[in-house]
Amino acid sequence: MRNNDFKDIVFNRHSIKSFDANYKIPREEMLEILQEATQAPSSVNLQPWRFVVVESDEGKEKLRPLVKFNTRQNDTSSAMILIFGDMKCYEKADEIYSEAVRRGYMPQEIKERAMGFFLPAYKSFSRQKMNDVVKIDSSLMAMQLQFVARAHGYDTNVIGGFEEDIIAKEFGLDPERYVPVMIIAIGKADYEYHESVRLDVKDISKFV
Repeated sequence: MRNNDFKDIVFNRHSIKSFDANYKIPREEMLEILQEATQAPSSVNLQPWRFVVVESDEGKEKLRPLVKFNTRQNDTSSAMILIFGDMKCYEKADEIYSEAVRRGYMPQEIKERAMGFFLPAYKSFSRQKMNDVVKIDSSLMAMQLQFVARAHGYDTNVIGGFEEDIIAKEFGLDPERYVPVMIIAIGKADYEYHESVRLDVKDISKFV
């Protein structure tokens, strides 16, 4: 049953390190989770996130040596969602904006004006600047993915410790174009999570 309790979704989300290894999320539901996660915002709606969903035994065996300190999540999760940022996401701009025009979301002249403004800028970005853009946008989506997963009754764990320099190539992606952002383990928790400590917001906020 779908969980629509906002407070439960947000405040009872926890990082889970071990999952029920016998439970597999159905493919259609996984696609639904990803589709809902991609409703997250992104710079000029270019949606730079790309996914590799590692769910098979063969895929997990390939991933295992690349997540040396996170093998428990790899071995027990329903899937490991590899999130990459597309450094040439602007190549999808015409497809995205043309569909917006077709659906009546914007007139043709607004599409042309917008693309004429941001496309040259994106194409001129340094690699470091583009890397920052796609990682920020993909991280916004990744947080939404965790909330969506919880709404579907699943638990998650964000993994940043993996072999970033080779993971794209190992899964058939061009490492120059697709930069790894993070991995999200997803599945059914097999233990009771514990609460965690957060800094007092008064100590980390400044009002001017």
